Amino acid sequence: MTPAGAAVAPDGEEAGAAPADLAGRTFRQLTVVPTLLAMAWLLVGLPLLLISHFTPVLMLALSVPLAIVLLVLCYRWISGPSQGLLGARGAAAAATPWWAIAALLLVALAFGADQFIYHSQQIIVQRDPASYIQFGNWLARHHSLPIPQDRPAFGGYNPDLSFNTAAYYQVGSVIVPQFMAGLPMTLAAAFWFGGVHAATASGAVLGACGVLVFGGLVGRLVGPRWAPLGALVLALSLPEQFTSRSTYSEPLTQVLLLGGLCLVIDTFTVSESAQRKLAALGGLALGLTLLVRIDGASDLLPLIPYCGLLVLGRYRQAWPLAIGLLAGIAYGAVDGIHFSYPYLDEISSSLDPLLILTGFVLVVTVVVVAVRWRRGSFDVRTDLLPNIATGLAFLVTLAFAIRPYVQTATQNSPANEEAVMARLQRKLHLPVQPGRTYYEISLHWVFWYIGIPAVILATIGAAVLARRCLRGQAIAWALPLMSFAWIIVSVLYRPSIVPDQPWASRRLVPGVLPGFILLAVWAVSWLAGWLRQRDAGLVLRGAVVAVLAAALIVPTVWTSYGIVHRPGHGLQAVGLADKVTFGGEISAVQYMCRRLPADASVVFVDHTANTLAQVVRGMCGVPTALALVRSKADIDTVVAGIRRAGRVPVLLAGNTANLAGYGGSVPRRVMHLRTWADAHELVRAPLYRTKLTRAIWMSEFPR
Repeated sequence: MTPAGAAVAPDGEEAGAAPADLAGRTFRQLTVVPTLLAMAWLLVGLPLLLISHFTPVLMLALSVPLAIVLLVLCYRWISGPSQGLLGARGAAAAATPWWAIAALLLVALAFGADQFIYHSQQIIVQRDPASYIQFGNWLARHHSLPIPQDRPAFGGYNPDLSFNTAAYYQVGSVIVPQFMAGLPMTLAAAFWFGGVHAATASGAVLGACGVLVFGGLVGRLVGPRWAPLGALVLALSLPEQFTSRSTYSEPLTQVLLLGGLCLVIDTFTVSESAQRKLAALGGLALGLTLLVRIDGASDLLPLIPYCGLLVLGRYRQAWPLAIGLLAGIAYGAVDGIHFSYPYLDEISSSLDPLLILTGFVLVVTVVVVAVRWRRGSFDVRTDLLPNIATGLAFLVTLAFAIRPYVQTATQNSPANEEAVMARLQRKLHLPVQPGRTYYEISLHWVFWYIGIPAVILATIGAAVLARRCLRGQAIAWALPLMSFAWIIVSVLYRPSIVPDQPWASRRLVPGVLPGFILLAVWAVSWLAGWLRQRDAGLVLRGAVVAVLAAALIVPTVWTSYGIVHRPGHGLQAVGLADKVTFGGEISAVQYMCRRLPADASVVFVDHTANTLAQVVRGMCGVPTALALVRSKADIDTVVAGIRRAGRVPVLLAGNTANLAGYGGSVPRRVMHLRTWADAHELVRAPLYRTKLTRAIWMSEFPR
């Protein structure tokens, strides 16, 4: 057993025995910079939001010094050699080459530039990206939550008016956004910096940071020379591109989740004085994922038994890691309870079982630690448990592979969701089964996006590493292996999302694809080391690595760029990698806002309120509501109330027919948008965009 809390190098070597590695230290420091910056912003942001002072001056005045402190401290604490867990035991540790840092930076920057070129402009609420944009826009402009309903602008309380729309709940006299505040607080910075154009493009920055941090994780657990390959495979995958071109929460989650793992891993290669501090920071980063994405609660579950194992082993990192984790989780819990409680109540059917499971795991961990406290950590003396773990890795992958042949996944869904599913199935010429979830083909999603070779290599890597971890030979791998194994199995078993591709692929981004790619790259390095130990020639080793690297890269490119064969034209790229979706929405919304009177009170009279009510309220800056009852008499009452408030009554609808008969001005079209939307596929990889048309008509009444 390794002495409690000792700084551990690969396969149990003392970290102090390795020579100084300036490039390795720089590599590790650089790849956690995005995580530290995100932590500083979020740690300051939520308290200011709680006191309704989320202003640019206060945020910069408090978060910038905190960020500087974190960067300086981590520069001091992250020392010692690069982790460099080589694939073959006994191989000499190699110094980090500067070219590996340069190559990783090149991959991340190129990815960010590419996503910026093709980024979408989702600001009209259809799915999560626009919901986050509108949430961030409100924070940037108004610095507080919740959102007021502005009933006085409609002449006071009127039961025929509603403020409940997609992603925004009417609660009492206020409006509550649906999602967690972590990403909107981050988007607010982009709004302050460059307005809505900067905000919609910020996903490219977050995505590039996620790729960089993932490269740092690969460098720590496989070796810095392998970091550019791992980052490149992730960057080429369509789900990573899809979520980085819009304002999804997954890239920011990646920055915190993968960066937190990096910091925890670093505790095994630094001096004793820095172990506790880095462990606390790592736990804090991991816990803060809950502030960004409520699903992060499931991803954090393996940390409970992991902390228990550290406590049993008398590792110095144990309690600081647990305290940091609890502090980060507390941020997410406060946000959820104070700001997003209707959303938590809506998903309680999924959240409650997770809380019960978390409590069960916590109780079991506490009991096991108490029972074994005197005897210390588990000491595996036979090959039985390592052999079981090795076989389990293959059995789990095999089970997911054969799942489509033995199961048809279904569930009871609300009537409106089943209607959408039936309509999509008809469009795709599939059997109409509204209750289908297609969860049984979740492993095929991974096949589509990173290829079968990556899954096979990852399974081999997981099997070998599970064996080594149980033998105490790869201690730094314990938490990443536990985390990725849990995330992969839990997400693939039940993705909990409408199986509409590429929309559903976002579930793979925080941990599933990074886990598969990390394990696959490790397997390639392990095979290269195995060949080196058997004195295989450099040419042979290089050829094997090149073939396996191509096996990881080619499938991702094939799907992302949509390589198809057309008779008479050969191979062509028709995929989504170089396509823009939701273009033109910013100019369309700005045109609509200019057509609205500055002192208008807007009432939607049809379903277009779901997508545009918060847009009009937040971006056009006028009070907005939805008419529940639309008879001429009811609308007259609404108009009269607005007039009493001294404002201009304005009705909006998706067509002229819905405005007819109310007595306002002749309807004018204030939005006419023709653009492209995401692909919609259920049983194959997405290749083609779909056309999207939006029209909004306005009828105005005299004051």
